[in-house]
This record gives sequence, structure tokens and C-alpha cells, in this order.
Amino acid sequence: MNPLYERTPVVTVRPAQAGDAEAVRAIRNHAIEHSTALWTDTPQTPAEGAAWLATHLARGSALVAEAAGAPGEVAGFAVYGPWRALDGYRHTVEDSVYVREGSQGLGIGSALLAALIAAAREAGHHVMIAGIEARNDPSVRLHERFGFEHAGTVREVGTKFGRWLDLTLMRLPLS
Repeated sequence: MNPLYERTPVVTVRPAQAGDAEAVRAIRNHAIEHSTALWTDTPQTPAEGAAWLATHLARGSALVAEAAGAPGEVAGFAVYGPWRALDGYRHTVEDSVYVREGSQGLGIGSALLAALIAAAREAGHHVMIAGIEARNDPSVRLHERFGFEHAGTVREVGTKFGRWLDLTLMRLPLS
């Protein structure tokens, strides 16, 4: 790579740990309170946040990004989990990638999504699905950069902040 274009890594991506639960919960709760990325109005309690992360830890499907030069400072997280509960969907997972407020646009989401895709492939999953609020252009563009293709948009299937939300589905073959 040309040294003029080299960038110092902004984050280090690593497997999440139980001790990351509060930082992850804070990022999730900010998204719940201020965005349409999570379609709920109810922030997580500390116990709910710890239980939610523990489910992903047990599956080995949770990553965090630590800010460069600040070990332990969680700048974002990514998880994948079952797309649907029935056995026929067992090889399909859905991703979630969140970056701490004020840290967007620095490549953190890209670092997390790249590592999450690699982890899902290594685990033997076949397809990764992204369910994105249709107006969330940065998330759509992020997924497009990693080869996700549009699978369709389902109109007015959720509501938040007094308006109906459309869900764009995107898919990435993993194997």
C-alpha cells in the first residue's frame, strides 16, 4: 500500500467478554432512545443487557471494537444470531453492528462487519441477513460495500417515533 494512503487503525476488534456488557448496553440504549435502528422504545436494564450479551457470548457470536490507544474503551459492537427460530433456518444468521455515538464514519463499523462476516463463515453459516430500517442509508451503504445484495423492502412493518417504518432486507452468501 502507498504510505500516503495508509491509515492508523482506529480500533482493534476482539471477541466480546462479559465485562463489556455495560458498554454494549450503553451503545444499544442510545440507539433505542435516539434512532430507528432498534425498533423498541424500551431501554435495556443492566440485567437485561448482561443477559442479552451472555446469549451471544455462549454462541461465540459477539465482537467489540476497542478504540486504538485506549484498551477497554468500547467504540462499537457487532453480533450475529439466528435469523428465525425454526430448524430450517439454522444456517442463516442476522447481523447487528452498532458504533458509539460520535464515532461514526471512522471505519469502526467496517472493521466490525468484516470480522463478523469472517466469524460467521468460520462457524459454517451459509447466509447472513441484514434487516435495516429503509431510511438508514449509512447502514445500507456499509452492507453494500461488503457485498450484501438487496433482497427486498417490506413496507410499514414497524413503528417508532410516531411513524411507520419500512424494513430493507439484504443478504450475503457466506459459503
